Formats: sequence, C-alpha cells, structure tokens
Amino acid sequence: MRETLFNWLGQTLYGKRCLDLFAGSGALGFEAASRGADEVVLVESNRAVFRALQENSRKLACVNVALRCEDGIEFTRREHGHFDVVFLDPPFQSDTLPKVLPLLVGRLTQDGLVYVETGEAFEPDAAWQVMKRAKAGKVFYQLLKRAQND
Repeated sequence: MRETLFNWLGQTLYGKRCLDLFAGSGALGFEAASRGADEVVLVESNRAVFRALQENSRKLACVNVALRCEDGIEFTRREHGHFDVVFLDPPFQSDTLPKVLPLLVGRLTQDGLVYVETGEAFEPDAAWQVMKRAKAGKVFYQLLKRAQND
C-alpha cells in the first residue's frame, strides 16, 4: 500500500509540508521525510508509541520531522498552518474520520491531498473528491482532494 500511495503522490515530496495525524509507527511520515518533504509533523497521543517515534526520529537523524504528543483532533483544531499532504490512518474501530475531515478542509494548501486508510469502505462527504481508491486485503485506502465548488 505504501508503494502505491507514493506512486500516487509522486516519488519525491520536495517543498511539501506533510502531516501524519495519527502517526502510530510513523511509517508514512518518515517515508515522506525521506522523500524530501520540507517538514513532516507526526502527531501521536499514545505516550509509549510517541517515545518510540522520538527514538526512531533520533536514529534516523530526521531534521525535517516535528513530533507532537497530543490528540489528533485537538491538534487539528489548534493548528493554523497549511499542509500539502495529510496522512490519516486512525484506529479502524473509531469514529474519527467524520470528525477530523471537516477540520482538514481549512488546513490544506490549494492543491492539498489527504490519504485515508480504513478497515471498511469509506465514502467521504461532498466536501471531498476521491482522486484514487484501492483495497489491499481488508484495508481500504484512498486519496482525497477538496471538492471544487464553482
């Protein structure tokens, strides 16, 4: 899935600002950092997982990675910066996506994209346009862009 995602995004992310909102292992965020993103913000609320992210960031010497130990929804409410790419892989059994997607509309650059991973088919509301969509095993994933309201 990660290979497909980065094929969709392009092989490099030079000049991009990325957000890995429910970072977990940080695989997507660290991959974005290794592909030249100017800045990658990884947000994780679980303190033990966050400590592992800190350790991995140190080991990888990631100067373009910022780590935040806080709730992803609260971070999105308070953050006023804009992102070119947002990675959303919240816990599959949560009701997080309908809560966080509306908050992201104002946090994306004009051509910003949101990558979403879910455990079941997910249909975003009219504020979003599905650019790409696929399924691998029991995981559904898609790339979203803000819908153009002409």
